[in-house]
Amino acid sequence: MSLIAQLGIATAMVLATTLVHLAGLSSLLLLLSRQPSGESPNRALRYEVLAIIGAALGLFALHGLEIWAYAALFDLLGAVTSFEAALYYSTSTYTTVGYGDVVLGRAWRLIGAIEGANGMILLGWSTAFFVALVGRIRLIERILERRR
Repeated sequence: MSLIAQLGIATAMVLATTLVHLAGLSSLLLLLSRQPSGESPNRALRYEVLAIIGAALGLFALHGLEIWAYAALFDLLGAVTSFEAALYYSTSTYTTVGYGDVVLGRAWRLIGAIEGANGMILLGWSTAFFVALVGRIRLIERILERRR
């Protein structure tokens, strides 16, 4: 596959996963902003604990969807021997672990490298989102206040 074709496919995947990520984070933010008002402190604390757990699971699912999209691409292109190999390769590349025991052929390796950069950026974006969410909730501060 030509360099231009690889760059075109990789650019389309970066655009698609970025849009999916934006939609996912926006949905999570919308769900988490529906905090009950006028509730007892215990109930509000339980809600915030569940919100943090829900956000973590939502982020995990969002990254899973993006990893599966790359795996489906590699499988569709015939870049790997099986979907299991595509999913394994995509997971290790997206997370930038990159074990190297499954590698793409020369015709596809640029797409794999760009997946690693894309994953690093999207994981960083999620980390910033999660840190901001936890900072806003200030769960630890509220727990300590209750113990006083």
